[in-house]
Amino acid sequence: MSSEPKCLQISPIKNGTVIDHITAGEAFNVLRILGITGTTEERLSVATNVVSRKSERKDIVKIENRELRKEEVDRIALIAPNATINIIRNYLVFEKKGVDIPEILHGVVRCPNPGCITNTREPIQSRFEVTAKGLHCLYCDWYLTEDIAGHII
Repeated sequence: MSSEPKCLQISPIKNGTVIDHITAGEAFNVLRILGITGTTEERLSVATNVVSRKSERKDIVKIENRELRKEEVDRIALIAPNATINIIRNYLVFEKKGVDIPEILHGVVRCPNPGCITNTREPIQSRFEVTAKGLHCLYCDWYLTEDIAGHII
């Protein structure tokens, strides 16, 4: 029986945020939500399809010298509802919390209905209610059930 050596796949960070337990395959959508394009200044580490004890596979994102705002965490929750947010200070976990999907999303998701008032020149933010069927637009009654990541603003 061979045993693999245990080692860190991603090096630790001194200060910043670790987003763990991201749904496998969603790490790059998380980066897009955070506005991290590769041309920005953040130092980051990304691991995809890492073996997980909780689920078969997961993604991990580490961002140095940045703590996430609540609005950013709310967006991440839509595509990674089991994610955990770890605030790191001086190489130690200062705070650890799960993500919660809010009941109402204000200005977080773009309505796919081209006729929705939020897609006109009116200065109106989208408003979606989170339901068991999907995201329900409170202006035009459209349901968003697929490709939520592609509609996150």
